[in-house]
Amino acid sequence: MNRPVSPLHLGLAAGLALALAAPAEAQRRLGSLEFEPCTLKAPLSVLNVEAYCTRFEVPEDPTDPQGRQIELAVAWVPTENTAGPEDPVFMLAGGPGQSALESYPGIHGAFREIRKNRHVILVDQRGTGESNRLVCRDAEGGSAVLDAAAAEDPGTWRAFAERCRDELAPRADLRLYTTSEAVADLDAVREAIGVQQINLLGVSYGTRVAQQYMRRYPERARRVVLDSVVPNTLALGGEHARNLEDALALHFAQCGEVAACRERLGAPRQNLDALLAELRAQPRPVRFRDPLSGEEVERDFTVGHVAAVARMYSYAPALAALLPLSLHEAVQGRAGPLMAQAEMITSSLSEQIMHGMQLSVICAEDLPRMRPDPADGARLLGDMMLQVLQAQCAVWPTGTAPADFAEPLRSDVPTLLLSGEFDPVTPPRYGDEVAAGLSDARHLVLRGQGHSIAGAGCMPRILGDFFGGTAPDALDVDCLDTLKPAPPFAGFHGWEP
Repeated sequence: MNRPVSPLHLGLAAGLALALAAPAEAQRRLGSLEFEPCTLKAPLSVLNVEAYCTRFEVPEDPTDPQGRQIELAVAWVPTENTAGPEDPVFMLAGGPGQSALESYPGIHGAFREIRKNRHVILVDQRGTGESNRLVCRDAEGGSAVLDAAAAEDPGTWRAFAERCRDELAPRADLRLYTTSEAVADLDAVREAIGVQQINLLGVSYGTRVAQQYMRRYPERARRVVLDSVVPNTLALGGEHARNLEDALALHFAQCGEVAACRERLGAPRQNLDALLAELRAQPRPVRFRDPLSGEEVERDFTVGHVAAVARMYSYAPALAALLPLSLHEAVQGRAGPLMAQAEMITSSLSEQIMHGMQLSVICAEDLPRMRPDPADGARLLGDMMLQVLQAQCAVWPTGTAPADFAEPLRSDVPTLLLSGEFDPVTPPRYGDEVAAGLSDARHLVLRGQGHSIAGAGCMPRILGDFFGGTAPDALDVDCLDTLKPAPPFAGFHGWEP
């Protein structure tokens, strides 16, 4: 268990000096924190990264330093250049509710050039991963994720939130797991490792954390990358239905431009609408092989399953290329593959998102600003997200956000913003909005890409140049011109040559 010591006793140079312990223990130090070798693993994946890990204690209530303490899980992926610059790069995970330590292996490649000269620091945000994990289990023993696509009865979700609240309350004040407390934690870790400035790379919800850090500690942020941008002004979840429709239109247009897809599979939008009309009238029983157990099972095929696949596959264009084929097969009475895809997605999400932490964030920061959109009634996701949030937040202990929390960020910190052309949740217009308030920023829209794109194409080299000191406007990004949309599958053989 570690406590920060005064920088006066550490000194800046000593703060980042690597003090190797006895070889048998293979320990290392950054400032006041002592690390041990560990392996970072992604849930339901073979990906792993060798790193160094430690635990760091902070007060659960920043205004009561003597009150209950919680431990944050911290990991350090060392630079290849031990004589390099002292300012590390903090990776901030998405969600809200994802673990940074668990998310990092999936984007380790994006840090290829960064790690040549800078350490990477990962902090599981309070309530996620191993930082007083706020997760609850449903009746089947699985964790639950707030996803309107899988929700049918808001009352059921309210009851779950009540059970989750009662289970977590003995070990967590659920009002104190918002973005603002997390930002204070990040700066406490910065001080503990003994550096004056840090760089930030936030992904999705992590871009909100980064912007709030830039606002609260402007002198501590050296350079910032915002990948898949969430504006401070946005109420998370309020535009999910609209954004998914826009992304699906772009994906489906790809099928119309490929003769084999168009002729063999028809119009994906028409197939989707026909399937939704059928399932809204009567769910269809479907037999399929469970993707995790391998067993043959039969379950009702519902609108929620279709929405889950359409929404989550849209995050990654390589997966979205399957949608025209999957929808065509389902309309023709062969819904097993789509059903199996929905089950796999739901299982994967439930292991990655900490539902309790997600509610603590959204109930305090977003629901009060969320307004119904009459157009959602005709959209795939509908207005269920708002209904579910209203039901759950009514019984969830709710914290408060600073008065200026939702105001646009104004900053002169060098910032690089990244958006995917086909992103179904944080479209490029969000990046444009945030960039308008930044005096030294550049917004890159990557053609044919979806959500979380720091590792796409030549982006790792661009990130290395940016954190190395190249001004945003001086970055050489011509290599991104080679990116293009993934072609749609025209059959089970894949896409056309």
